[in-house]
Amino acid sequence: MSGHSKWATIRRKKGKADAERGKIFTRHIKEITVAARESGGDPDGNPRLRSAIAAAKASNMPADNIKRAIQKGTGELPGVSYESVTYEGYGPGGVAIYMEVFTDNRNRVVAEIRHILSKYGGNLGANGCVAWMFEKKGIVTVELEAVDEDTLMEIATEAGAEDILTDSGSYEIIADPADIYSVSSALESRHVPMVSSEVTMRPTTTVKLDSESQASSMLKMYELLEENDDIQKVYANFDIDENILEKLA
Repeated sequence: MSGHSKWATIRRKKGKADAERGKIFTRHIKEITVAARESGGDPDGNPRLRSAIAAAKASNMPADNIKRAIQKGTGELPGVSYESVTYEGYGPGGVAIYMEVFTDNRNRVVAEIRHILSKYGGNLGANGCVAWMFEKKGIVTVELEAVDEDTLMEIATEAGAEDILTDSGSYEIIADPADIYSVSSALESRHVPMVSSEVTMRPTTTVKLDSESQASSMLKMYELLEENDDIQKVYANFDIDENILEKLA
């Protein structure tokens, strides 16, 4: 598994996800709003919006919140106009970092990103410098105790899933981004609860951080980037030994 997945697991163990539910909802609202603004408010004709709605439902976002976010995107309700932009760079040890940003002030967010990266031994790079190290995939996460593996395999594969991985107390269902909505809908119809459903950038190769100092710097950098209000998603290709992770947890 990538370092991204391991760090996500640590945060779940700490209970941080529940504490950040408000921020999680805010990110879903931004994604839905931008998707509706760019390609319309009908999810049947807007794959990005379908995926955004599936992710919001997996996080238990109320239907009214989803509806209002769509209406803000289509202009039926007033709202902030966000610009969608990506930034790429490097972290400690040459780790590749890819960031998806929704912002109303590009100058502000690029200055903040540059500051965070440089503070922990990284740097901002040109567009395209690390994007080739990632592949876009849909990932649905389900807790192990929520369903048995055979049943999950049956539901997921019939809905178009490519693979199912098991790691750290959960299943990760891998699908083409175009199929993420059908996989999530199939699980929902069979009353299988989901931890998350999202279109993500999976690293095709990883960078192993063998020292505690590099690992610590990378995790602090990653966390600060995730906490930035303008940064929607952060992807990185670091890998850290489990023993080092336990010391830093």
